[in-house]
Amino acid sequence: MTTTTTATTTGSTTTAATTKTAATTPSTATSTATAPRGLVAQLTRAQARFLTGGVLLGILGVASTLVQPQLVAHLIEAVGRKEPIALLVTLLAVLFVADAALSATQGCLIGRAGENIVRDARVLLSGRVLRADLSYLNTQRQGDVHTRLVGDTALMKIALTQSLAQILLNGLIVLGGVVMMALIDVWLLLVTVGCLGVASVASIGVARGLRRAALVNRADTGEFGADLQRVLAALPTVKAAGAEGREEDRLAARADTVRRSGNRVTVLNALFSPVLNVGLQASLAAVMGIGMARVATTSLSVAEFTAFTMYLFYLVSPLVLVFLALGTYQQGRAAVQRVDELAGIPQEDAPAPDGGSGTAPAPVPDASGRPAAASPAPDGGHPAVEFRDVGFGYGDRTVLDAVSFTVPRRGLTALVGVSGAGKTTVFQLIERFYRPGRGAVLLDGRDIAHLSTAEIRDGVGYVQQDSAAMRGTLRENIVYAAPDATEADIEEAVELAGLTHVVAALPDGLDTPLGDHGIGLSGGQRQRLCVARALLQKPAVILLDEATAHLDSEAEAALRDSLRRIARRCAVVAIAHRISTVVEADRIVVLDEGRVRAVGTHAQLVRDDALYGRLAAAQFADGARAGAAAEAAAGTPSGQPAVGVAG
Repeated sequence: MTTTTTATTTGSTTTAATTKTAATTPSTATSTATAPRGLVAQLTRAQARFLTGGVLLGILGVASTLVQPQLVAHLIEAVGRKEPIALLVTLLAVLFVADAALSATQGCLIGRAGENIVRDARVLLSGRVLRADLSYLNTQRQGDVHTRLVGDTALMKIALTQSLAQILLNGLIVLGGVVMMALIDVWLLLVTVGCLGVASVASIGVARGLRRAALVNRADTGEFGADLQRVLAALPTVKAAGAEGREEDRLAARADTVRRSGNRVTVLNALFSPVLNVGLQASLAAVMGIGMARVATTSLSVAEFTAFTMYLFYLVSPLVLVFLALGTYQQGRAAVQRVDELAGIPQEDAPAPDGGSGTAPAPVPDASGRPAAASPAPDGGHPAVEFRDVGFGYGDRTVLDAVSFTVPRRGLTALVGVSGAGKTTVFQLIERFYRPGRGAVLLDGRDIAHLSTAEIRDGVGYVQQDSAAMRGTLRENIVYAAPDATEADIEEAVELAGLTHVVAALPDGLDTPLGDHGIGLSGGQRQRLCVARALLQKPAVILLDEATAHLDSEAEAALRDSLRRIARRCAVVAIAHRISTVVEADRIVVLDEGRVRAVGTHAQLVRDDALYGRLAAAQFADGARAGAAAEAAAGTPSGQPAVGVAG
């Protein structure tokens, strides 16, 4: 019984990633939780029932195959003695049919095991990527991660099931055939083994070279895929910069590299059959010559020579398949290695064992920047968010240094500062995308180091600066964080986010489909969609990172009104470059070079803090000029107030 499999090498990459460890002095802790080593082996063992069944059926098929030449020899002898042959012919026919049935069933079982392994690997790896430590994942090429999940798992299936099954079963045929040939004539067997041995050693050398070449080719292919994904993700920028030609040349260079390494794999693959065939042809020629001479001298019967020759022919296909399967397995080993590496991607840490709460609030700066004791929340509970002497950085670059402040359980708290002051990093620490190098971040009085990610993100709604929206309907995007939300809750979130008129104007309302990245909505509408999504979570804290960046003055005014209403029910923390967005904030935290410079209201900070005063004065001056320009364009009579930035 022989089994044939065609394997297609799927491209991937092995990208040497340097982990960007978020760290200050001391270094920020990075999650090192990894999957058990040998994940692929575990998944394979889980399919032991199908694999064992397939192998057992294959062994029966091997036995059926090895018996056939002996029956043919008996048939020849029976014909020579003029004995009845009906039983022998019938038995041979039954063996032929059984061989085919066993082969088909064995192939189905092995194939099913392979599909199960791929499914389990993709599900597990997808989960580990989704729960990966973000600081580590951001250092990886996303195209490489995608290729490992799709291409490497497919090649892994072939290596772990079909290739191994072929090596085992066809190897048994070869071994059994050699034993049967030895029983017939040892000298002819030695001639055969001598010729095949040289070819086999050469083939093993080719197989080793093929594995190395396949690893390089998969790395090159993955680099091409990663570069292609990079370009597609930024295609509007590429077009706007007129960089199509440069990117085309870059991709062409990557494709040339893949071609060169692929050609080496092709050459080594192509060498398998010729190298082995030389040995087979030499064996066949020697056996035919020596065997016929011995038949002529009657030292070997015609029936024995026929059986020996049949076994030799039976060895040809299985032996070729064994070495081809070895080649495929060598390529698949590279995929298995890469899948195991992806399975070991660091995960977000689980809660600390003690699950303890934070202690009393640390001192926070007052409006003048001097430390002052933090007051408890108005309702007597803990602050919604508290930073205690937090330090954080990337490598040697400090981003936050000894940052301490609190966010009340109700009201609007704004983070203000020049670009690079660390405002977005504060949000990422609250979400525990990264961990502080020192100090602690508390939610409702509990250190987030001791909370699960589910507890943190159920209680914190996050509206990102880039207004992430996905392909799907508007409704699917809004309920993404709360899939079981009621219609009443959805309507309330839509109204609070200022999306009511937008939804009413869409052809299918909430069921209007959006393209990739929310295509179909303007930038400002996508931002309000994300606000509605966060509101639907009903979190204790909502983080708004530049939520008004893409809004016009009218939309910004509407969102400010919404924020006032939202802030009555939960804590709202907003990052804003526009001072007009936060002039009515209950508390404004001014960050400067990674430190809390001042805390207070707009009026207090304009009076007491020079940096905030300069920021406010510059923006209101810009707003006044814009208002004057609008007044002139509209022909507003002198002396009448123009609509400008709120101040």
